[in-house]
This record gives sequence, C-alpha cells and structure tokens, in this order.
Amino acid sequence: MPEATHDRLVRGAAAALLAAGLSLAAVAPAAADAGFRRWISDFESVAAKAGVRHDVYRRVFAGIDDPDPAVIEKARYQPEFNDQVWDYLDNRVNEESIAEGRALRTKLKPWLDRIEARFGVDRDVLLAIWSMETNYGRVLKRDDVVRSVPRSLATLAYLDQRRAKYARTQLIAALKMVQEGDVSPAGLTGSWAGAMGHTQFIPTSYRIYRADMDGNGHADIWTSVPDALATTANLLRKNGWQSGHTWGYEIEIPSDAVARKLRRANKTLAQWAALGFRRPNGKDFPRPSDRANLVLPAGPDGPAFLMTKNFFVLKRYNNADKYALAVGHLADRIGGYGAFENTWPRGYTPLSMEERYELQQRLTHRGLYDGKIDGKIGSGSKSAIMAYQRQYGMPEDGNASKALLDILRSR
Repeated sequence: MPEATHDRLVRGAAAALLAAGLSLAAVAPAAADAGFRRWISDFESVAAKAGVRHDVYRRVFAGIDDPDPAVIEKARYQPEFNDQVWDYLDNRVNEESIAEGRALRTKLKPWLDRIEARFGVDRDVLLAIWSMETNYGRVLKRDDVVRSVPRSLATLAYLDQRRAKYARTQLIAALKMVQEGDVSPAGLTGSWAGAMGHTQFIPTSYRIYRADMDGNGHADIWTSVPDALATTANLLRKNGWQSGHTWGYEIEIPSDAVARKLRRANKTLAQWAALGFRRPNGKDFPRPSDRANLVLPAGPDGPAFLMTKNFFVLKRYNNADKYALAVGHLADRIGGYGAFENTWPRGYTPLSMEERYELQQRLTHRGLYDGKIDGKIGSGSKSAIMAYQRQYGMPEDGNASKALLDILRSR
C-alpha cells in the first residue's frame, strides 16, 4: 500500500478509535458466540484474497471462539479526550517517570547513541514515548492489559460498525506478520485496539516502519527494546522529524484577547516575538525563521505554547494535543530541563506522587477504592474521591487535592 494511502488510513482509524463511543450489535451471548465463529470462518476467504495462506489463518485463530468483552469495555473511554490536561500530564510526567527515564538514558546509552545516529531522532523523545505507551515495558507484563491481537481485532470487526473497516485492515496486516515470520501466533499480543509491543504499533504501521536494530533478522518490538525504539524513531523520521529541533516553546502571551484571536495561527517565531510573545525565561527563540502554531491547552489562563513542526510529527503517533504535549514535556524533563514556568488553572493544590499513593491507600482503607495503588488518578480514583466527598457533604469535584488529603488524614 502506498505510504500516503496508509497514512490516511491510520489518521482515520485513530480518529475513530479515539473519538467515538461504541455501537454494538444487540445480540444474546450464545447467538453472539455462534455469530462470531461464523464471522471468523467467513473472513478466511477475505484474508486469502489479500494474500494470507489458509494454514496461517487457521493457526492464528486456533482456539479463538468468543469475542473479547474487555475490548468492548476499553473502547468506551479514551483519556486523551476525557481528562483535563493537567490530570493527563500528572499521570504521565511525574517524579517516577522522569527518574526512570533518566536511569534508562544511562543504561541504554550505547543503543540510544546508535539509534540517534541512524534516525536523527532525539533519544529523550523515544524514551518519553516508551514511557507513555507501556510505562517502559511494564504494561507488557500485565495480563489484564495484554490481549490476543487477532481476537481483539476480530471483536472490533464483528461488533463495532464504526471500527470494522479499521479492524479488518489491521487484522490482515497482523496475519501477514505471522506469515512473513515477524512473530508467532502466540506472540501476536497487544492492546484492545491491536497496538503492539513496547511502543505500541498497529500492524499496518509496524509493517511500514519496522526496524531491526539488534541485527537478529527480525524487528521484534515485543521483547527487543532497541528494535522497538528504532521502529519508533523510523516512524518519526519518515513523518518529517526535524533532527536537532525542539517540539515547541512555553511562552508568555501579551494579552488574553490577542491569544484568543491568534489561537492556532501559524507564523515564524520572529513574527510571534514581534507581536509580544516571549519565553518565560527571557531567552530568545534560537531559530527565529522556524514556523510555529499558538496552542493554549487550557485556554489563556494556563501555560501557552508555540508548537513547531516536531510537535505535529508527534501527533502522527497519537493525534491528540495532550499526548504530544506530554511526550515533549517528559522528554525535556528526562533531558534535565525544568517544569513549566506557568501553572495550570486547577483551582486546587496538586499532590506529589508519594501523596497520591497515600490518597489511594486511605481511600482503599475506607472501602471506597479497589484499584491499583499506583499514584495515577484515573476514573476509579476519581469515583472513590467523589464517593468520599458525597459522604461528607463536600463538592463532588473528584480532584486529588492537598486539601482533600489533609481531610482524609484528620478523620
């Protein structure tokens, strides 16, 4: 498939995967199982016409008889579109992710040197993507997250009309991966949407961008960290990554009115500077001729940014501003730069990572939270916070605030 056609497919699929709720066929479980088995049987001829051998198809689908209900559940919630930007960043750019990224930067230096020299993509960006996608590979060890890619994609193709075309295309690509010797049927594992390996590639993207960095003849993104990071670097390079350039600059805006008027405008950094947009640290823009877009993730009251081309290349990995901002900021923090100068308009004092662990533990002791004690304030933690606030007649905002933790400590 031509790369331009593939890119349109990936962009459309990503939008469908991230934007919409799930539409399900209204069928009883027994009927759904029988229908699912018929779907697998019928799809074999479709896959064969696309070049997949019958023996490969049958090996891949051996023992897969039922849709995966977790796929349906996970498709309903996408944090890139539901979380406030500061909640999204807090869960991904924190003391733990920064410290581990710095440690891995040292540990993997020989590989990172080679990858950076070959592809021209900053090592800290690659480490940040690895952290964002699988928590530096930890997610790949979780049975509650890692699923059979063929089963997941077949479930989406069978039950979700909006994702059916995407799922069928990815399923055929996954089958060809097995046929071409990239992975065994048992090793074809990934997320609920079919994203695979340390840095989460969908099958079509894997087949275009795969890179065998460790030299063993296969691009193994599941068990070879060098291969996974190199494959990520290859994707970014082929989508226009500018080597040696940043992703963007935090800036001070001259006024709310000017910022609102110019939101998303594209100008050179010199033109932005002439309009009164400055960096908080007082430094000049190093490349005044570079073009940038004004992005206000939380409106004029929060941190503001001039985003250069690399920010939009990051969005080819995941088409969400929050995602690209988190990757860029985490990369900077791993590289030794500081936090943003301006604060988010939270309306409360946030907790440190250690304090968020404590908050979850205290909510667990009260029988309100039964999730993982991981310091990440997701939907489960927010529900538990709101339940506690409801018990004591407090505003049910679900915020993991310093004031809330102080109240929990005192009762």
